[in-house]
Amino acid sequence: MSEGKRVLAFVAHPDDAEILCAGTLIKLHQLGWEVHIATATAGDCGTLSLSSTEISQQRKQEATDAAALINAKYHCLEELDGKVCYSESTLNKVYSLFREVCPTIVLTHSELDYMMDHVEVAKLARAASFIHSAPNVSTTPCRYQASVPHLYYCDSVGGTDIYGKALPYSNYVDIAGEMTLKTQMLLCHKSQDEWLREYHGVDEYVSSMQAQCRERGTECKAQYAEGFIQHLGHGYPSDDILSKLFNENEEICHAV
Repeated sequence: MSEGKRVLAFVAHPDDAEILCAGTLIKLHQLGWEVHIATATAGDCGTLSLSSTEISQQRKQEATDAAALINAKYHCLEELDGKVCYSESTLNKVYSLFREVCPTIVLTHSELDYMMDHVEVAKLARAASFIHSAPNVSTTPCRYQASVPHLYYCDSVGGTDIYGKALPYSNYVDIAGEMTLKTQMLLCHKSQDEWLREYHGVDEYVSSMQAQCRERGTECKAQYAEGFIQHLGHGYPSDDILSKLFNENEEICHAV
């Protein structure tokens, strides 16, 4: 692995990365990148029958199994479902995670996603991406020389913001060739397939993910795609690294 080729998908719950950005993670893995998937929680509320300890253990193992399919490392910050918040204690965990990984690319939730855990994780990712390399922000040593990474917000679950409007995507990554493996990664999360059927009445766990990727693909004239919004605030890289990485093979297209 070349220095600096590290991507961190920092999301709220096990299976969020598989739904929203696994295709892009697969492509980066294929290019020799070191891939990390981190969740704020272990998914302790994702059950109607197991204890929080039992479901957390199961979901962390499912996340580990999914990550292993692309030789990725899984991390869990052990926060609680429905209680993720932008607080000093949580920020300290996130700073330590970012200093351990020292990512070049960070993928996280949309700040306008439907669930507050997702929104809080987006805020935490934004904070940590900007300041995790400051020497005094954490006692955790930086694994490598750290800097402000490229930050991208993923598609929202369901494909719209909290007002029902489409997100203003800056990038689409063509993942037609990665859909089979992306689906296999999502299928590792067997407990969530059961949870969605029992609690939400949703019996289309995998097909819903595939339909959303198909919709993003239609928007950029691909069979399947994942949509992203690049964070371009002061202090962040202004070049579009996803375009640079994939554009040669026409595997990324800009929003139109």
